[in-house]
Amino acid sequence: MKTERRVVVVSVDAMVFEDTELLRTLPAVAEIWDRCARVERVRSIYPSVTYPCHTTMSTGVYPQRHGLVSNDHVIPGKSKTPWFFFRDQVRAKTLPDYVKQAGMTTGSVFWPVTGRDASIDYLIDEYWPQHAAQGDLDCFRESGSSEAVIERIVRPNIRLLSGRHRQHPYCDAFIYACAGDMLREFKPNLLMLHPANLDAYRHQTGLFTPLVTHGIHETDGWLRMLFKAAQDAGVFEDTDFFIVSDHGQLNVHRAVALNALLAGRGLITLDADGNVRDWQAWAHSNGLSALVFVRDGAEQAVHAVLKALVEEGAWGIESVITREEAARTYHLDGGFAFVLESDGITTFSGGLDAPVMRTLNNSDYRLGRATHGHLPDKGPQPTLLAFGPHIRAGAVLPQAHLVDEAPTFAAALGLQMQDVQGRVLHELLR
Repeated sequence: MKTERRVVVVSVDAMVFEDTELLRTLPAVAEIWDRCARVERVRSIYPSVTYPCHTTMSTGVYPQRHGLVSNDHVIPGKSKTPWFFFRDQVRAKTLPDYVKQAGMTTGSVFWPVTGRDASIDYLIDEYWPQHAAQGDLDCFRESGSSEAVIERIVRPNIRLLSGRHRQHPYCDAFIYACAGDMLREFKPNLLMLHPANLDAYRHQTGLFTPLVTHGIHETDGWLRMLFKAAQDAGVFEDTDFFIVSDHGQLNVHRAVALNALLAGRGLITLDADGNVRDWQAWAHSNGLSALVFVRDGAEQAVHAVLKALVEEGAWGIESVITREEAARTYHLDGGFAFVLESDGITTFSGGLDAPVMRTLNNSDYRLGRATHGHLPDKGPQPTLLAFGPHIRAGAVLPQAHLVDEAPTFAAALGLQMQDVQGRVLHELLR
């Protein structure tokens, strides 16, 4: 009897190749290690931040094509802006679109930028209450969860998350519990989930620390729960599992408030209350890089200031990349004029107020002890493990690209994605 093809993608945010030295010795992964195919190091994208990365992982194309260049919206003059939550903000066709069109079912738990995605049958978007009066269940209803998912998946597990949105490991426990229940209840052909405990712990304490080691142990325990859920559902032996990651991180030692720096050079004008009155250049931080937006006619003058800042050597700016160079070399394009790349030990803040030099405070991902957003060849790299009926046990590739993942997931489902910039990693597949 022919069995249905199934794929589960677990994206462990900020997991890197070096983590597998420990992970392979832990109970859940040790049991499946000899069945695994592996990519040791996966080259991420630029900027190496979570929402653009995960959009590449689900589309097989670079930011230049799918349109996401940051986790959050760019609004010059505003330091805090909403994140990209919803599927209609992605300009490319996604893996769930292909799976749904093929007559198969889809599920997603906290995969970024999937809100209100009509191609995902069982959806829990990475979304959190947007105001104090919004309750937990209404938050997920607003972002596209059906009543069946609310009642059968979210409600039984919301105790793990309530009052602790965006806090780890609470949201990770919620994600894995919901994913396990989704397997038992609905058995989707494609299930994608995105836990982020390792990312959070690295931001909080640094790249390789005791808390990160603890997080790797947590991850193995949660993977065991997920495998058990697939066994309970009777689909474990029919499922290809991909355990992947989006980016690495680098340890950082200080922060520079780029817009305060630009204001000091006369490119941003503030009123008496410290609000933006006018601007010629605006920096939108992605952590270890920043997009610089420029008013019409000011590009040459702004470029001269930015090059001078690099030459001064005091502000943690390693290089200024023009929009044309970003598009040609890194497949990155948008409304910006320049990209500033950090020296690797300095992270960028979008703050306007003095001082320009800031201490780290972990108030968001840009300001932790380690962070990302840097050029993808720097530092530890993401990794990929896979096992299942269509995976070639023991196959090892030293390197692949993040854009290769979506077409490879599709191939494991017997599908072919069209007009992508990545390739199917046939070396890993039977």
